[in-house]
Amino acid sequence: MSTHSSRHSEPAPQPHPLLVAGVMSGTSADGIDVALCRIRPGLHAAALPRVKLLGHRTFPYEKALRSAILAIAAGRQTTAAELSHLSWRLGELYANAISTTCASLRHRPQLAAIHGQTIYHQAGSAKFLGAPVRCTSQVGEAAVIAERMRIPVVSDFRPTDLAAGGQGAPLVPMLDFCSFRHATKNRLLLNLGGIANVTALPAAGSIAEVLAFDTGPANMLIDLLMQRLYHRPLDRDGAVAASGRVLQPVLDRLMTVPYFSQPAPKSCGREQFGTAFAERLLSQCKRTSTRRQDVIATATALTAATILDAYRRICRPHLEKYGSLVRATELLAAGGGARNSTLMRMLEQGFAPLGVKVSSTADAGLPVEAKEAAAFALLGWLTWHHLPGNVPSATGATRQVILGKVTFA
Repeated sequence: MSTHSSRHSEPAPQPHPLLVAGVMSGTSADGIDVALCRIRPGLHAAALPRVKLLGHRTFPYEKALRSAILAIAAGRQTTAAELSHLSWRLGELYANAISTTCASLRHRPQLAAIHGQTIYHQAGSAKFLGAPVRCTSQVGEAAVIAERMRIPVVSDFRPTDLAAGGQGAPLVPMLDFCSFRHATKNRLLLNLGGIANVTALPAAGSIAEVLAFDTGPANMLIDLLMQRLYHRPLDRDGAVAASGRVLQPVLDRLMTVPYFSQPAPKSCGREQFGTAFAERLLSQCKRTSTRRQDVIATATALTAATILDAYRRICRPHLEKYGSLVRATELLAAGGGARNSTLMRMLEQGFAPLGVKVSSTADAGLPVEAKEAAAFALLGWLTWHHLPGNVPSATGATRQVILGKVTFA
């Protein structure tokens, strides 16, 4: 077995069809999503690759594993041994998830593409030992997956973009551009994972016209508060939020957080909107209301409000810049938050006066739980063929680069 970065001097292979297993475990750390995709090159040299989803599965993390991930990501003191144990344990879990998914679909993948579990992401510069550092860390040992599955594995996608001056996120816009760009309609692709991110696609726009960024917290904040107040992992279908009242003064104060008014490109994570932010929101809510459901309703409304604010301040001017706002605009949501009917209702009500129709990627043929895993299947396919996978207008990188590292079986 050997491992190397995707940036090397060997001649690039001619793009060809591959069966790729894409694997995603997001900021919420709730489990593993696997999407098995058949990816083909475009019909002519300039055409975009075509992604066909053959099937997908979700594998929830065990409670103890999730607790360990969240504690480390929240900054709990740990050891090199614990980090190594976690990475190798996740490698086994990823391999089992791929194997189980592919066995149920009666297909064997030729390539696996693994985002890994983010435990730290710092897109901005900070001093370390007297020098500025930007960094990101994902765990999940690729060598384990390559050995168990006996196929090549592409992993660790973020660092190359970060090294090229980008935020290392969001990386899903390449799939958005290849699979959802529309000839006559503007589209907003909204991913409601632990963090919410949006991709703005002007009608018939080029890849240089793609805009994408993280808008702020989504499921991660709601989940943290549900665990704190209800000892439940999440607000299923938004039922608790629906029974509560949005505390508008608290929401108004939270909307002044500097991140929300920053221009794109930008990205965020548990470092900005994790446990400390959840405690801040809870403390402010307690000054106004003693009802737990009001806290969950306010956290849910914060996600909707930050997405709407980002559209008004950043996305709509971008679409106007390219002269395409006269066309219809629609928003397609994906991720676990797309199953939260209270959040989706808040978005529908907020976007309706702006002339934006809200639906989900399922309406366009891609299940909401499978989108991010499918995105990494595409990124893995691109890396395998020595093709760039980042979108500089989304991440802020100085150029397009080949993402990830390849581990051979």
